[in-house]
Amino acid sequence: MKQTTVNWRVYTLVQQGVLQRIGRGKFTLGENKFFVPEISSATKSIFKKLKAEFPYANLCVWNTSIFNEFMLHQPNRFFVLVETDKETTNSVFYFLREIRKSVFIEPTKDILEKYVINDKEVFVVKPLISEAPTLNINGIETTSLEKMLVDIFCDDIIFSAQQGAEMRTIFKEAFAKYTINQSKMLRYADRRKRKDELNQFVKTISNLWQ
Repeated sequence: MKQTTVNWRVYTLVQQGVLQRIGRGKFTLGENKFFVPEISSATKSIFKKLKAEFPYANLCVWNTSIFNEFMLHQPNRFFVLVETDKETTNSVFYFLREIRKSVFIEPTKDILEKYVINDKEVFVVKPLISEAPTLNINGIETTSLEKMLVDIFCDDIIFSAQQGAEMRTIFKEAFAKYTINQSKMLRYADRRKRKDELNQFVKTISNLWQ
């Protein structure tokens, strides 16, 4: 069979929903099911205030509560993550401190254990990794599923509630429910210098990596 014929038949199957594209030259059976994170009114409000104050800054705002649908055990505390350009993080931090009580910038494990005790919702300001796979939903820049998965794999401080067996559960549920762009996920993992480790981790979870 000619390569052009193969390409055309694959294209047709993708259009018909028989195949879904999961990366460059990679496909799997079934229709695409894209993850669209729920954005609360509070998250929208914070994003709009930040964008008004820092109109030229890259921003990504999301709440760790969106992991709930993938988790077996539900945490009792959530983080509102405000990611922005490295040179803007301090300015964003001080701006948020004017309107919110619990705001931290790149907190250590020790800081979180000492100062984050009873707060149900804590703001964390951190640098936005360049070329991070974000989503724009109705003008709000937020996280993609690929970004979420890489972030919990790379950061065991902010995402301490999503580690160990819980992380395996999250990955399994995410791959079972939604279409994961593997190429996009690995590119971002490479930006975070954890590509090979993430690749090996996913291979240990049956039926996720083909």
